[in-house]
Amino acid sequence: MKNLRKVLLLVALIMMFSLTACGTTSKTPTTPNVAAVKKIGIVQIVEHPSLNTIRESIIKELEAKGLKDGQNIKIDYQNAQGDQNNLKSIAQKFVANKYDLIIAIATPSAQAVVGETKNIPIVFSAATDPVGSGLVGSMEKPGANVTGTSDAVSAAKIMELAKRITPNIKTIGALYNSGETNSLSVINNLKAYAKQNNMTVVDSTVTNTSEVQQAVTSLVGRVDAIFSPIDNTIASAMPVVAQAAIKAKIPVYVGADSMVKDGGLATFGINYQVLGKETADMAVEILNGKKVGDIPVKTMSDMNIYVNQATAKAIGITLPDDVLKQAAQVFGN
Repeated sequence: MKNLRKVLLLVALIMMFSLTACGTTSKTPTTPNVAAVKKIGIVQIVEHPSLNTIRESIIKELEAKGLKDGQNIKIDYQNAQGDQNNLKSIAQKFVANKYDLIIAIATPSAQAVVGETKNIPIVFSAATDPVGSGLVGSMEKPGANVTGTSDAVSAAKIMELAKRITPNIKTIGALYNSGETNSLSVINNLKAYAKQNNMTVVDSTVTNTSEVQQAVTSLVGRVDAIFSPIDNTIASAMPVVAQAAIKAKIPVYVGADSMVKDGGLATFGINYQVLGKETADMAVEILNGKKVGDIPVKTMSDMNIYVNQATAKAIGITLPDDVLKQAAQVFGN
């Protein structure tokens, strides 16, 4: 009888243990796999409409491709507020935290990040002259850990548009930050065009936004029009430029649609939403395993006319009908 009781007790214990074990293994883990969440750093030199549009478009396209912030990716967005020291600190932070990918918006941002890592994949956006600014050795075969999208525009084509709107331009003021390599390449393009077309270029350079109003004022009475490339400093202070130029009745031709929206007269440029989308598509390819250096740098082939009707009226200019018909967007209606 004793032996029977022992056997029955042993059987009961085995059954209890089995039920407990089954109950434990049948539970589905609810904690996300942290290792699978990709960490993406986004750094922007400064906030202004063009760069903000790029960033917003990147995030939207990542989500459309199934990469949503807070779910399978974690985005750390940092704005350097136009400060090079801030840029360096942000770049160092991204590298120290071993992010899976860094997206650098605008040339100065990309230069800062490229200077800090040769291992983490970098995708730049809105780098006007990636080769000239030292980001890549080749547009077709970037190599290393860097690729991206260029927002290069043609100063010659913008000036051809300017001649259609204000045909009597002989002297043009070049308004830009002399420290931005992305601006210098476009200004060199402008000067080459001016030389071929018997025009004179008057430089008016700045180093920060506080100098912009004085720089514009210095051109009054000396030029027939003002040209500003896709310059982060000028774009950040575009309402100031527009106000001073409108007061002096001087047309301002610019390098970006947002700068037209903020008071410039016209441009022949790219769509920054498309640029952001293309940048995000590159990021997705890299996160899916494609080698960074094998992805060619992409330039935008589709260019559009953008004009500001309110600015035209304010400076006493009638925009030609053919320009208005061809314009992708007319601001200030």
